[in-house]
Amino acid sequence: MFDARPNQPLGDETDHYWLVQRMAQANGTDLVAAADAGLLTQHDWAGMVQRCRGCQWAAGCQRWLDQPETALRDTPESCVNRAHFAALQARLQEYERCERR
Repeated sequence: MFDARPNQPLGDETDHYWLVQRMAQANGTDLVAAADAGLLTQHDWAGMVQRCRGCQWAAGCQRWLDQPETALRDTPESCVNRAHFAALQARLQEYERCERR
């Protein structure tokens, strides 16, 4: 399959691990709760970090995350993991609703 994106080296694993962690914190995705509930596997987590490593918006992400905010915020549209965060949040909310019953 043809990939129209320019080839670029992947970013540092540790740096992108923390970017994903910080983005989850900024948008209110509880990664620990999702993992504990079985909604976020190690494979899924590694995929999020890997996608982040290849993201062309990483510098913008860093700047966005560095802006001081005290409230939760929506994940930027430029984030390659935006849909994954949204899906995790929805699945976690559903899981928590079921647990309260």
